[in-house]
Amino acid sequence: MDTSSKRIYTRVLTTGSKLSDREVTNDELAAELAQRGVQTNDEWIRTRTGICRRHIASDGQTTLSLALDAARDALQKGNVDPATIDLIIVATTTPDGVFPSMACRLQNALGIKGCAAFDVQAVCAGFVYAMSVADGLIRTGGYKRALVVGAEVLSRLLDWNDRSTCVLFGDGAGAVVIEASEREGILAHRMHADGSFGVQTLACDARIEQGAVQGHPFIQMNGRQVFKLAVSSLSESFLEVCQMAGVAPADVDVWVPHQANIRIIEMIGEKLGIAKEKTVETVQMHGNTSAASVPLALDWAVKNGRIKPGDTVMLQGVGAGMTWGSVLLKW
Repeated sequence: MDTSSKRIYTRVLTTGSKLSDREVTNDELAAELAQRGVQTNDEWIRTRTGICRRHIASDGQTTLSLALDAARDALQKGNVDPATIDLIIVATTTPDGVFPSMACRLQNALGIKGCAAFDVQAVCAGFVYAMSVADGLIRTGGYKRALVVGAEVLSRLLDWNDRSTCVLFGDGAGAVVIEASEREGILAHRMHADGSFGVQTLACDARIEQGAVQGHPFIQMNGRQVFKLAVSSLSESFLEVCQMAGVAPADVDVWVPHQANIRIIEMIGEKLGIAKEKTVETVQMHGNTSAASVPLALDWAVKNGRIKPGDTVMLQGVGAGMTWGSVLLKW
């Protein structure tokens, strides 16, 4: 039988996640910040962001350890032999070192040898970018099964005297194993960037030079501009990718947006007419975890029965750069 004309899809086989050990509520964070002379409280944080708590990495936790735990969670739940993975992509903006890549470190930690491994740096859109790249590589026929991870330790880039940023972010990792299939999987995806919204909008503008840190080593953000850009870019991207796939927006069963701010999610939902029961919201549990945000929310939705076989699922990310993108898939 000639199978050369069969279309190759990329399907999600399994998901996994890991939140860093220490959970910090808004009240606990407010008490710690008060010792620094920074005033905030639970109501101020919740009403502006929807965040109720976040997870902060302990001294022994790293981006690699979080990525490894999330990857092992996904592999175990899917009964996947690590030796069958022939592509590893890690999305992160907080690597444990300049090089080697987090993907190569993860490959070694999993005991895998020889497969392709590299990182993607698109900040909060990183996981969506990584999924898009993995899908493209699998569809060429050269790769069969990929491990895609989003992992971050953002707490180590926070200025704890800056109330506008230090209440927003948390640490964690999420992972998926995706594989080539003849059944429908990823239907369409699209990545975008606009570098004109650079360091003035959202950045951690530092580098290592002659053994010393140069530049500003903390996250800085123009919150109003980020809010506006996130709403407009993700709204447009949602419609764009639906059109690419020939799917009506109303036929999307589950929407998994970047978990940065509940008000951004609600505004996009209202703008597009997305029913609340279709929307996955986890920002209240872990804050903004950047590239880990979407896979953490995806794994939570799977574990809690929010995503069922046959569902049409939209994944969306938006981050510094500015970068944004969407992946539409059949579960």
